[in-house]
Amino acid sequence: MGEYLTTKNDSEKAILIGIVDQSKNMNPQEVDEYLDELDFLALTAGAETLKRFTQKLEYPNPKTFVGSGKLQEISDFLEVNEEVGLVIFDDELSPTQLRNVERILKRKILDRTNLILDIFASRAQTAHAKTQVELAQYQYLLPRLTRMWTHLERQRGGIGMRGPGETQIETDRRIILDKIAKLKLDLKKIDKQKSTQRKNRGKLVRVALVGYTNVGKSTLMNVLSKSDVFAENKLFATLDTTVRKVVIQNVPFLLADTVGFIRKLPHHLVESFKSTLDEVREADIILHVVDISHPNFEDHIKVVNETMAEIDKKEKPTFLVFNKIDAFTYVKKDADDLLPKTRENYSLEELKQMWLAKGETSCLFISAKEKEHIEEFRDKVYEVIREIHSARFPYNDFLYQDYSNLLD
Repeated sequence: MGEYLTTKNDSEKAILIGIVDQSKNMNPQEVDEYLDELDFLALTAGAETLKRFTQKLEYPNPKTFVGSGKLQEISDFLEVNEEVGLVIFDDELSPTQLRNVERILKRKILDRTNLILDIFASRAQTAHAKTQVELAQYQYLLPRLTRMWTHLERQRGGIGMRGPGETQIETDRRIILDKIAKLKLDLKKIDKQKSTQRKNRGKLVRVALVGYTNVGKSTLMNVLSKSDVFAENKLFATLDTTVRKVVIQNVPFLLADTVGFIRKLPHHLVESFKSTLDEVREADIILHVVDISHPNFEDHIKVVNETMAEIDKKEKPTFLVFNKIDAFTYVKKDADDLLPKTRENYSLEELKQMWLAKGETSCLFISAKEKEHIEEFRDKVYEVIREIHSARFPYNDFLYQDYSNLLD
């Protein structure tokens, strides 16, 4: 895809830009949280953030995203700090905004979508994931072609061409449209193969791990399946859906680890990765993993629930698995502090009681890394798996019996 979709440079320095969009009732704290996540995304992509810029606006400037005054402030900072080679915006920029900002700031400009696509491209390992990411990249690139070329006035004529010929931009657009069509065909073939694989697995109970990115799904899968799925403290460590056969107390089932969700997940990626999320649609049980040590875990739950509602409309047994209890911290309020409690003032026990009281889904509190409460977790999940399994295979109930006492 060329340098346009590349951020890989160990020494690359970046600045981040976000707005408090009043048309969406945003507040400064929300923007800080979004920029924290953007900072983590930049780090995952290999860039170091030197400074953040924010601005309160009624709506994004249609020409430059931020106002002219803020853009001048950013330009002045870049003049003094020549080592900054990358400017990252926390929203998707229109082709016009991208072109104008790049002309004024004279730096490589990335928006949030572009950055996420770049990370996905670096993480993709299998042909399936690579094809999905490449399709999303070309779909993102297509409306932004005008900023890619400085030779648009060049005409190309010749035998078989009508009129004066076609501009370079038209040629490139046609090439990309052809690539998109081919990639969609390739995906259909891969999806057909994946569908056949799923059918060949028979009627075994299927369990899907879902959750926000970097909540520990892969670590939990390693604990349950005793396998070695890649797990790392970075965003989108897992792109390809990994499926393992697991047995708990003589009951076999299939466990799938899926790609993590994130705020403002690019539409192109959601479309491209729909087939990957078939594992979620076809699952009998959902394990929604949550990083309870993250200060915004409740927002993460909301993002995942909204995405899940788009992917799968069926009601099915769901567990909220609060992971990373070993990393949980809180600030205890002083007795004379009359201000109301905030999220960081609640202890782990208080949060447990609050979530258990809601009673909407089963809640479990574990540490996959330290293997805390894993046996209790296994037992709870086993009860639901066994119920589904016994309904599906009514004549195989003897498999559930514990015959260990006969082995003495």
